[in-house]
Amino acid sequence: MAPARPGERYWLHALMFVLTLASTTIVGARMQDNFDRNLAFFDFDRDLAAFITWWHHPALLLQGLPFSLTLLAILLAHEFGHYIACLHYHVDASLPYFLPAPTFTGTLGAFIRIRAPIYSKRVLFDVGVAGPIAGFVFLLPALAIGLAFSKVIPGIAYQGTLKFGTPALLWLIERAVFPGTPLADIYLHPVARAAWIGILATALNLLPIGQLDGGHILYSIAGDRHKLLSRVFTALLVPIGILFWPGWLVWAVLLLFFGMRHPAIYDPTELSPGRKKLALLSLAIFLLSFTLAPIAYSGGF
Repeated sequence: MAPARPGERYWLHALMFVLTLASTTIVGARMQDNFDRNLAFFDFDRDLAAFITWWHHPALLLQGLPFSLTLLAILLAHEFGHYIACLHYHVDASLPYFLPAPTFTGTLGAFIRIRAPIYSKRVLFDVGVAGPIAGFVFLLPALAIGLAFSKVIPGIAYQGTLKFGTPALLWLIERAVFPGTPLADIYLHPVARAAWIGILATALNLLPIGQLDGGHILYSIAGDRHKLLSRVFTALLVPIGILFWPGWLVWAVLLLFFGMRHPAIYDPTELSPGRKKLALLSLAIFLLSFTLAPIAYSGGF
């Protein structure tokens, strides 16, 4: 195990985790209240007014813990997948940094900093693939449990400020739990919504571009062709963004200007057959998680 770096700021990791726990619990409390009252998942004006109630009755926030703890467990599993792989290969990496945010998720996710170069494609692949697979292992039972507590309300998907897409993974499990029920009538429990956010985060991380997890996997396989392929996949986000969800245009711009470069690894060794199978598994996870239009705004901003 790699020794801890002198001056490691454990207090900062803990502080950011606690702040993210607080922000996601606030979001989760509002989700749970709306779910219990059969109201739309998110309504901008009504949900902002709830802050006044929480100020006078902070104990009500405890009902947000099922959402926040589920979401943070999925994110923590993802990041510790990377972190444990780094420890295994003695790659210097930080503990996870969590990012609280005033969004409908309560967070912008989490990340670790890899502070040392990686010289082997095998190590790069293992570090890159470990996070998405670990997160996916945690979100699957969360999704199944959350759907078991979900309910049917006709037309609920068309109410409120936000509308959410249905990735293939969610569609498959919804068909098993609610056979014959229109997707627009299924109201996801906050635990299932936390898993949905984990699915979206998995899809974003597995985009085969730049230094995203999918980009690391792509570099391990494609080597020098990584840069060209990253540009091709980024370009594909443009028509998807125009036709389905403008957020993909934002991602395309950010990746084009900040995410294209990948540190060179001079290693002619090919991946083992086992790792190539893991690459196919990560591709399957990406396809099950990707949504052409994850979020649509129906008004209220």
